Amino acid sequence: MTAYLGGYTSSDGGGDGIALADLSAGVARTVCEVPDPSFLALSGDGRFLYACHELEAGEVGAYAVADEGGLTPLGRRSTGGAHPCHLAVHPRGEFLLSANYTSGSVAVHPIGPDGALGEAVQVVQHSGSGPDADRQDGPHAHMVACDPVEEFVFAVDLGTDSVYVYAFDAASGQLTERSRLVLPPGAGPRHIAFQPDWLTAYVITELSSTLVVCDWNPETAELTALQTVSTRSDGATGPNQPAEVLVSGDGRTVYGSNRGDDTIAVFTTYDEGRRVELVQTIPTGGSWPRHLALSADESTIYATNERSDSVTSFVISPADGTLTPAGGPLSWPKPVCIVPV
Repeated sequence: MTAYLGGYTSSDGGGDGIALADLSAGVARTVCEVPDPSFLALSGDGRFLYACHELEAGEVGAYAVADEGGLTPLGRRSTGGAHPCHLAVHPRGEFLLSANYTSGSVAVHPIGPDGALGEAVQVVQHSGSGPDADRQDGPHAHMVACDPVEEFVFAVDLGTDSVYVYAFDAASGQLTERSRLVLPPGAGPRHIAFQPDWLTAYVITELSSTLVVCDWNPETAELTALQTVSTRSDGATGPNQPAEVLVSGDGRTVYGSNRGDDTIAVFTTYDEGRRVELVQTIPTGGSWPRHLALSADESTIYATNERSDSVTSFVISPADGTLTPAGGPLSWPKPVCIVPV
């Protein structure tokens, strides 16, 4: 089992670029020296890797996957914003979308036949703010997700307490806002994940430590909140900032990472995913779990612990989706994202 690791190079003690990890052996090596490749995404055919370069003058980069996991740079493009922190390859493979956190915008780049990126065809600027003066002084786009069934794009904005729903023109790459899910003031939504049938969504909130279950209606292009539950165990105290949300392939389990509590929250779903119950919170064995990912066979879940410079793994129970620690951690500086290959 191998995976690419993204992380921060500008942080004290940071790495020097994109790494390739041998998860079975617990070792990793740099395969491309580039600045702050914080979030990564593979093309559908696995031939190309794309990275957010989380710089003040934000960029996205394209890399051809070579033999034994090596990477050949194909160039970087401006995102038209500051500090891009998330990206997604559109299911048709012809566009890359990215979220500029500091400037609160979403960029769309065309992908050429050779995997290289063209200049942005659109940068959509969000506006507004929230009640948390330190974290919500303006829009902060934190994630983009693409509906593989219908032509919709979802942009989660922590600063405006909103999830923007865009219609996506697959020919031109243009986004047109259709609706907006507005969460309670100060919730700070961060990431979104969907049931396999794409009729139910889960939004994890960074500032209020909740998981919001939502109905998704592609006919009306609207998300509607159905249930809100805490990501924390009873009695948990102190600051906490959830980061990633992940749904199992069978839709029976939802996972969320808690930074501060330094746990993975495990939720069992009911009523075709439209209701959840927190059934486990398990320590990640590290500090500040930023990202979660499933192995290809969904027997294992991986957590990148940014502040303890480690990647930890957990065996998933096939009976109920709960987690058991799976051996020693992999050491790597400031890991932010893990993409199993």
